[in-house]
Amino acid sequence: MSRVTDLEFLTGHDSGTIVLGAEWVAPNPRNYGRGIHPDMVGFRINVHPVDASERAAVRAVLRAHALPQLHERITQAIAADESWQLTPHQHYWRLTDGHLTQHEEA
Repeated sequence: MSRVTDLEFLTGHDSGTIVLGAEWVAPNPRNYGRGIHPDMVGFRINVHPVDASERAAVRAVLRAHALPQLHERITQAIAADESWQLTPHQHYWRLTDGHLTQHEEA
């Protein structure tokens, strides 16, 4: 959890098929004078809203599959090389018809 800088449970309308998001906030040293404060470097995690009728099923999938994958992702980030850590990353977990998938955007 020391690498998690923000955890937010989003509210409002559901996010479609996205149920969990994790964003790596890099220090961004390429922008002299416009870097990121050191306390902000790390993961921001968003738990997306889902329809009330699906919450129990989504919660079970998150606990069983997405959260262990997120833990593995954070563990890999801690050990990642400098080029990975200096680049922002976004990772999403989507749940469609009971099937969980992952997607990364760099």
